Amino acid sequence: MTWQFTLTGLFIGSLVGLTGMGGGSLMTPILILFFGFQPTLAVGTDILHGAVFKSFGAVRHRKLGTVHARITFWMFLGSGPMSLVGVELANWIENQYGSGVGDAMAKVIGWALILGGLGFLAKTFVNRGVQPSEAPFLLTNRDRVICVALGAGGGFLVGLTSVGSGTFFGLVMLLVFPLTAAKIVGTDIFHAAALLWVAGFGHLVAGNVDLRTMAWLLTGSIPGVLISSQFTLKVPDRVLRLGLASVLMLSGVKLIDFAGVDYVIAAGAITAALAFAGWGLVARLGRRPRPEAATTSD
Repeated sequence: MTWQFTLTGLFIGSLVGLTGMGGGSLMTPILILFFGFQPTLAVGTDILHGAVFKSFGAVRHRKLGTVHARITFWMFLGSGPMSLVGVELANWIENQYGSGVGDAMAKVIGWALILGGLGFLAKTFVNRGVQPSEAPFLLTNRDRVICVALGAGGGFLVGLTSVGSGTFFGLVMLLVFPLTAAKIVGTDIFHAAALLWVAGFGHLVAGNVDLRTMAWLLTGSIPGVLISSQFTLKVPDRVLRLGLASVLMLSGVKLIDFAGVDYVIAAGAITAALAFAGWGLVARLGRRPRPEAATTSD
């Protein structure tokens, strides 16, 4: 079973490159439900795999100018150490109680993602609170405290479950910082790459990584993240935000894992794909010069 891993990696890499979200939220459940991985092994493999392919995406976004380096630095001060605490706790829970506690935790996280996605969807259409701006964003002491606190909480969650490297970081940044969606995506991926190297090394030392599976996943995820990241600046801010909200909610649905969840995920993915295809068609038609305009210019 190799090409299945490559296609899975391509899907996840493309999703992360465009939105910054969906990596751990979808990859870990896929490894558990479709490939039969034990939860701890799935988490470790996903985290180290994410560290590698997100590094490629981080470099690409840095070249595109969609990374706020100072936010990344302050978040990493909290997320790096706390991710190792999460890894140790995950191993302890697995040894003491088995995978049952982790499954219950995944459901709680799933509901949180759905509620967060709904809230984010509402914020996309309600022009109140912090609004995105193209102007340079200078951090205050309050912003630095928020970054460290966000990093600590999200880093612990990443080490424990592999969920959160893009989902919660991206959501909170969108809610509290006046950055465009494209810059949120780039900053999120850049920070996630650094964080996942720390957590991934912890899982590798603990023996929670399937290196062969990780290698096959990378054959798809690296091209996916490099190609899709080029479209982040081209997609309108509101369309990109709708995509982020959709990924949040679908990730939550997948983690809850109720009867018929695969059909819900498939329907949501198809709907999102059709919506983006429709936007692409409208945008393409809008760029075509009208006949009367062409005649006038002549």
